Amino acid sequence: MTLSQELTWRGFTNQTTYKDISVLDGDPITFYLGMDPSADSLTIGNLAVAMMIRHFIDHGHRAIMLVGGATGLIGDPDGKDDERLLKSHEEVTAYKTKIAAQYDRIFAGQSFEHVDNYDWFKDIGYLEFLRDVGKHVPMSQMLGRQFVQDRLGEMGSGLSYAEFSYALIQGYDFLHLYRTKGATLQLCGSDQWGNSIAGVELIRRIEGVEANIWSVPLVVNKATGKKFGKSEGGAVWLDPTKTTPTAFYQFWINCDDDGIEDYAKIYTMLPRDELEDIMTKHHQNPAERFAQRRVAEEVTRLIHGDEAVRIAQKVTDVLTGRLPVAEAGDVLAELRLEVPTAMTHETGSVISALVDSGLAQSNGQARRLLQGNAVSVNGVKLTDENFNPRLFQSGRLLLRRGKAYKDSALIELA
Repeated sequence: MTLSQELTWRGFTNQTTYKDISVLDGDPITFYLGMDPSADSLTIGNLAVAMMIRHFIDHGHRAIMLVGGATGLIGDPDGKDDERLLKSHEEVTAYKTKIAAQYDRIFAGQSFEHVDNYDWFKDIGYLEFLRDVGKHVPMSQMLGRQFVQDRLGEMGSGLSYAEFSYALIQGYDFLHLYRTKGATLQLCGSDQWGNSIAGVELIRRIEGVEANIWSVPLVVNKATGKKFGKSEGGAVWLDPTKTTPTAFYQFWINCDDDGIEDYAKIYTMLPRDELEDIMTKHHQNPAERFAQRRVAEEVTRLIHGDEAVRIAQKVTDVLTGRLPVAEAGDVLAELRLEVPTAMTHETGSVISALVDSGLAQSNGQARRLLQGNAVSVNGVKLTDENFNPRLFQSGRLLLRRGKAYKDSALIELA
């Protein structure tokens, strides 16, 4: 497939200034993606745009990854009801370093360039910026932004000059990269369209050149309707200290059937014929979650590596009962990170174990769970209030409340 066909088939097309996207199938261009270090890790929402960039690079285009050490000091106000708290230069620098390392992992083996807009903004004077940039930006364009109208409206919280000027700063990035690197395309999330237009307009007004934007649809969790991003809560991070590799893997395993094909197209580099075979096998027996398992394997390998995939698969197999807990010896440390734990003895109290592990909030609730046949050990329903020594496998058992494996606890002999 050509790049334009690939992007369309995979669902990477939202909005673009290109009149004919087949121009991307011609001579190589230089493009960039800007990312503010507003947190110390990327999320899977950010990963979606990065996956599109992998396709651009594979088709011969030149990629620039801009991590905004300057824009990060202000913070993008678009979509925010209140003003962001300003981050210190030290905090932004630390975040920038971590995000750059994550891009190195995502684009391993591919050619791309890192840049930081602080490197050019630190030497630009205020009067110089007003004369060279502000002079070319009409107020009507800035005041027409929806977030500006919302924040300045009767029910709005107000807007600082720093936030109001954010689009000019980001727009200048595009102008600078056009002048110094020959960049003629900016990639962005659909929520960044307004900021990106500022750069296109600057290049047109100052250089007389037509630059372009390509925005990617925000990827949403079809079960909740919420986007995959840190601002929505419950974010899935790429940093293993924020979302463990096993939890990362299990996120994909737990994706609903109605979204998994879209996620497979966006988050893996698997070719079309292979993805179609995967979906055919998946539809033959959806309960086996064949597509989810393949996506989980591919994305976890990209972000965390082969060993993380092996561990995540084994922990998940233990939690779902596909593998006995006795065989979890080499992944016990990771298993303990995913479920609560409690200690007991061979004939210890099931009631106490439920409460100590957090599966029940009180002894009374624990008894009601037992009486309602809602407690199981290693897949076998429990009714007695004390453990049977035979239930322990290599000194441990998996206690579960209800049917969902996320409501499990590892109980070990003291």
